[in-house]
Amino acid sequence: MIGRLPLDEQLGFLISTLSRNETLLEVLDRTTAMNPPSWYLTAGCLFQTVWNVVTGIPPAEGIKDYDVFYFDDRDLSWEAEDQVIRAAAATFADLPAEVEIRNEARVHLWYEQKFGVPCAPYTSTEAAIDSFAATTCCLGVRLEPDGRWRVYAPHGLSDVFGLVVRPNHVLAPRAVYEAKTERWRQQWPELTVLEWPVAT
Repeated sequence: MIGRLPLDEQLGFLISTLSRNETLLEVLDRTTAMNPPSWYLTAGCLFQTVWNVVTGIPPAEGIKDYDVFYFDDRDLSWEAEDQVIRAAAATFADLPAEVEIRNEARVHLWYEQKFGVPCAPYTSTEAAIDSFAATTCCLGVRLEPDGRWRVYAPHGLSDVFGLVVRPNHVLAPRAVYEAKTERWRQQWPELTVLEWPVAT
């Protein structure tokens, strides 16, 4: 019952659990060397590693990609972001999983076209993490230059360890939440997925 431990102990378990995923550690190390501004490794690769370990599955099983968010509002051109994407492609080329790196300062330029709802410009990487479709997804980690783990978890860690998925109404529409949770249930049937609330 890790989710019922004090938060500092949960943090210790989070780091030790994520450290069992060798690909994840490699992504952290290599992104630390790249050092894009205000970066975090975030979303599925984190909570899905925890779900795998909690349910007795190999730590990296079924994780389709590793998302790195960074924030650089000095140049919002596609060319500037693409330069970082190309550098990352070379950095991670030999890893056994896709690593996707994106500048969250640019998300408002394409989000509505892709998801059908407008997105106000983010002010930070943390603000972008806050807007994931499920609160369980709102998690980011990075390594500081001294090797210390920095963890951003605005909704805590209890649900992550407890296999509970809650909708997050900040931005993503209901259809996105339901599509993601349907896919997750197939791989982790132990999940408790809370329904998207219906307006009354």
